[in-house]
Parts: sequence; C-alpha cells; structure tokens
Amino acid sequence: MTAEHYLSMLKNTICTALIAGLSLILVGCATNPVTGKQDFVLMSEDQEIEIGRKYHQQLLQTYRVYDNPELQDYVSELVENIATKSHRDHLIFHSTVLDTPQVNAFALPGGYVYVTRGIMAYMNSEAELAGVLGHEIGHVTARHGVRQQSASQITGIITSVIGGAAGVRGAGDLANVAGTALLRGYGREHELEADRLGAEYLAKSGYDPREMIKVIGILKSQEQFDKQLAAEEGREPRAYHGIFSTHPDNDSRLQEVIMAANKYETDYKKDNQRFFKMIDGLVLGNSEDEGVVRNNRFYHKQLGITIAFPDNWKIDNLPDRLLASTKSKDAVIQISLRDLNKRQTPEQFLRDQFKQELTAGKAIQTDTYPGYTAIVEANTPFGRRATRVAAVFQDNQVYQIFAVTQNDGDLKKYDGNFLHTINSIRSLKPSEVALAEARTIKIITAKNGDTFVKLAAQSPLTSHAEEQLRLLNGLYPDGEPVPGQPIKVVQ
Repeated sequence: MTAEHYLSMLKNTICTALIAGLSLILVGCATNPVTGKQDFVLMSEDQEIEIGRKYHQQLLQTYRVYDNPELQDYVSELVENIATKSHRDHLIFHSTVLDTPQVNAFALPGGYVYVTRGIMAYMNSEAELAGVLGHEIGHVTARHGVRQQSASQITGIITSVIGGAAGVRGAGDLANVAGTALLRGYGREHELEADRLGAEYLAKSGYDPREMIKVIGILKSQEQFDKQLAAEEGREPRAYHGIFSTHPDNDSRLQEVIMAANKYETDYKKDNQRFFKMIDGLVLGNSEDEGVVRNNRFYHKQLGITIAFPDNWKIDNLPDRLLASTKSKDAVIQISLRDLNKRQTPEQFLRDQFKQELTAGKAIQTDTYPGYTAIVEANTPFGRRATRVAAVFQDNQVYQIFAVTQNDGDLKKYDGNFLHTINSIRSLKPSEVALAEARTIKIITAKNGDTFVKLAAQSPLTSHAEEQLRLLNGLYPDGEPVPGQPIKVVQ
C-alpha cells in the first residue's frame, strides 16, 4: 500500500466517523430545560429517570442510609422546597443522608440527591446546607449527568471507527486523551452552571446565595488542615475530589455567578434553631457499626472486640478491612473478617488458604481467642514477599491478618509489632464498652470567656482537638466563639 493510498483511506475513514457522529448529534439533540437551547443528549427524560432509579439501588448496596428518620425528613423538606423553584419542578426529587464520614454530596440523573452526614457535620447554618443541596439540584435540572454520558458515547463511537477501521495503532489512545480533555473542561463548566442555578434556587427559596461561598471556604479549610497533618505525618496531602473541588481559591467566576442571583432576593431566612436541633447528636467520624479508633486501639461494640496497633502508626478503618501502616508506609498490617465455613483448626484454615508450607508456624492463644500464625510467601502491593499471616477464631468467624514490609529484609525489624497486634485481639471489657461508642456532635451556647483552647481541653478528641473544633464551627484557622453563638463540641 502506498503512503498516498494509506492517507486517502485514513481521511475517508475519519470523514465517515465524523459523519456518523454528526448524524447522532442531529438525532440526539434535545431542549435544555434550563437554557431552552439545543443540547446533545442520547436519552429521553424517562430513560434518565430509569438510570437514576437503577443506580440509586446499587448505591444503597455500598452506603448505609443514616438511621435518623427526623433528619432524613428535614433534608427531604429542604430539597423539596428548593426543587420546586427549579427549572424542572415537575420532577419528584428523592434525597438521602448517607451514613458515612466522607465529606461529600452528589446527585444522580432523574432527581436523586445525596448528602453525607460527614459534610453535614461541618455545615453551620440551614442556608449552607441548602447551598450544597441547591448545587446538586442544579446538576440534575441542567441534565449534566446525561449530557456528559452522551459526550462520552460520541467520543467512544468516533474512537472505535478511527481506531478499528483505519487500523492505526494509538488512535484510540489519542481520541481518549482528546475526549478526556473535553469532558474535564466540560466538567468545570458544569460546576459553574450548577453554582449559578443553585444560587438562583437558593435566593428564590429565601436563602442568601452567598452562603455557597462559605461552604467552599469550609471545604478549603479542610484541605489546608490536611496539608498540616500531611507535613506532620510525612505523607502527601490527600486530594479532595468532592463537591466544589474544581473551584480554585478566590474564584472570581464563582463569585460573579452567585452575586448575579441577588436579583431574585427575598427576605433571607436567618433562624437556624431547627438546623442546630437536627444536627445535635449527629455521629462524627466512624459509626458504632463500623467500629471506632481511639489512639492506637480499634473498638467494635457489635463484635465485642478490641485490637491494639503499634504506637504512632496510621490506622484506616475501611468498610471491609482495617489497615495500619508506619508513617513511611514501609510496613503494613491488614485485618479482615470473614465467616468460617468448615469445622477446622486455625492451622488447617491457613493451610487451606495458602496451599504451601507454613514457615515458623505456631499456635497462639490471645486473651480470649485461639489462633495460628506463620510466615508464607505471598503476592503483596510490594511484590512477592515473605508475609506474616495469622488466623484468629471468634465463634464462627475468623480474623485474617496479613502483615508485610516494603523491603523483604525488614520482616525481622517489624515482626515484633506484627505479633503484638495479632496477640492483642480480644473481647471488650465492661469498662471499655463506652470507648466503642461513636462520638457525636453536641450543640452548646458559647459563654463569655469560652475559647477553643478551653473547649479542646474538655474534648474527648485526642489529636488536634483545637483545630478540629474550629473546622467544625467554620472558624479555622484562628477564629473564636462569640458569646451567645451556637457552638459544636464533641462528646
């Protein structure tokens, strides 16, 4: 094949792809309910609603619904009030408060809106919470999820035609890069449009739209605090990817779109008495169902157990496992729980699991439970490594422990820590049951002389209590309570 022939065929193929894409665009245009202009979408409103309903059910298999019917009704009432002022007031919006400490809010197509108890803990007025909800309702009314999916589909169609029919190596990669760049930029515009719509809906519902800027300030303060923690712990700061994460500091475009909503100004609501009543008692951090961490110990009330980890190790309480690591992450302990399905000893369980010789194996007996531990060769995040493993039985369940080092030669260095954690697994003592209960928010009224230093000294928070209280009250990094002001403390 000559170079000229090849280039001619490639040109024709690309043209075919573009014509196919343009045909879909002509078929897939629909009127945007917000702007009244034509948008490129590949699904009807009924299909959009069906997608939201389907993924709502899937999402509830991952997240628990927060068990507080009064709070759920309160959020639903706010959503209903805001949504009836929106461009799609014919939709029935469904709201859910999710039982997770994650700081986030999001929406699914068709009118499904979610807010976590984690982000609610940091709100300090009904208007701030309404700002979060209004932003998510804006995504739904402008059909952002549908429009983004449609753009992804057309990118994929053109990619497959160019890459498949022309047989050009790397064509798919190039088109994906272009599509990703398009959608990421598109996402930024979506966020600003959701801000504009949220601000409009807030003003029409009786809330000051400038409260949205306060929410962004609260989330930026959390990023600032995490940078402080990261420096102390010798790690990289965690990137926040939740609501409002695309906004830079002092975002002038955001301020412009929010201030434009002042033309809808009504008598803005100032009374937050009901809001503070609703968040009084809100769970902060991990719930009892997930287990709680106090200093270097993990407590789980329902399972009735406690586990001690090495001092100064970082403990991550994940939905399906516990992870503990050194500051440098060169040693890691993972503990998970599963059902026992055979009548066997802990040693037999490990032999069934690994199908290899158990090196330096020995039976163990913690204060409460029988177990077995050994060294095996296993695939780990660090590669193939000698790994300390253990099985500790509790009734008809087994705690599986995997402990590994980044450098194969460091196992002896950390093995004492590994064995100490394994042998620490035991049942809760009566005096420890209260330690397994979740921490909650309590609303107090600030008195003359109250400072966050004083409040921190009375707090059960054991690390950076002063900074955490300021974050909870929207007064980070150096604000102080004003006498008579409602203040959140932790109990």
